[in-house]
Amino acid sequence: MKPLLPLLLFFLLFGLVAQAQTAVDVSGKWNLTVDTDAGSGTPTFLLKQEGEKITGTYSGQLGEAPLTGTIKGGVIHIEFAVEGNKITYDGKASSTEMEGKVDLAGMATGTFKGKKD
Repeated sequence: MKPLLPLLLFFLLFGLVAQAQTAVDVSGKWNLTVDTDAGSGTPTFLLKQEGEKITGTYSGQLGEAPLTGTIKGGVIHIEFAVEGNKITYDGKASSTEMEGKVDLAGMATGTFKGKKD
């Protein structure tokens, strides 16, 4: 019976750590500042999060587009397409701020920072 107790404690601790990693909630309106080698902009994301899955809308200089993404332990990935060109945002996020790198379909790269409205 003694070997079972450490195993149970391990799984309990593992479950608590996993739960803490997914505690970031990015649902809501986000105002971002983007700087790339092709220029800068201030897009808005309207995000909805269900577990690790993100859906929503991009609105900015490239127009409007539906987006999808994931968040895992504070690591965020968002993507959408404009006229067939895939735009990706990859970085770190808390429930109130995010920052990272943006790739504009391989035509330009840069950085982004944002805060929840």
